[in-house]
Amino acid sequence: MTNLNSPTDHNILGSSHSGMRAPTGDRSGSVRSTEGGYTLVALLAMMTIVALFAMAAAPRIQQQVQRDQEQEAIFRGEQVADAILAYYVFRNQQYRANGDQALPTSIDQLMEGIPIPGGSKTRQILRPSATFDPMSSNHQWRLVHPRSEELIDFQQAVMFYAGNVLPPAQGYRAQIQQFAVPQLTALVNTGTEGRTSSGASSGEDSSGPFVGVASRSKRDSVLHYYGIERQELWIFTPLFRN
Repeated sequence: MTNLNSPTDHNILGSSHSGMRAPTGDRSGSVRSTEGGYTLVALLAMMTIVALFAMAAAPRIQQQVQRDQEQEAIFRGEQVADAILAYYVFRNQQYRANGDQALPTSIDQLMEGIPIPGGSKTRQILRPSATFDPMSSNHQWRLVHPRSEELIDFQQAVMFYAGNVLPPAQGYRAQIQQFAVPQLTALVNTGTEGRTSSGASSGEDSSGPFVGVASRSKRDSVLHYYGIERQELWIFTPLFRN
């Protein structure tokens, strides 16, 4: 009689049912490997999209940085122009100096300020930050001298920008304008088209009385200063202003 409880009676060719199970392999490891591959592909796709957005935004960011630098340069340059006027007025009133004799010859003179009459203190006429040009690599302003070619070019650009007339100068501004630049009755060169920086670079390191400052940067500008589209052609001077 067969013993149904005997495990040996269920062996076939010496193998039990437990030995007949189909091999399943490491399915969980295979699933993890596949998921990891999908994650890597998705990450690469995301990085590519981010890189493309960054490349598209880079020119706009660079342009905005340059715009900010130019706005700061105008702000500082016009402060230097105001300081030149204050220095000239002081020299004229205190020492009866006129013409080139009343103009500063260095930025340091503007930084020193002007003495307050009847006292030992000086009045500051130029902030330290305004002595630095934010557009050029060495941050040093270039001095613009009276009757220089670049100043005459700038005068013509201002005339063209103002509709073929110069803004009327008054007081000490008019006095400086009389000896610093020739009086123009008509435009010789309209606008900035065709103008180069040759006149600007010729006196870059010269010394002597100056009536304005300009940047040493030789780049096209984002902003237009009196219609001028080159940074080194922007001149900050008390002239041609009300």
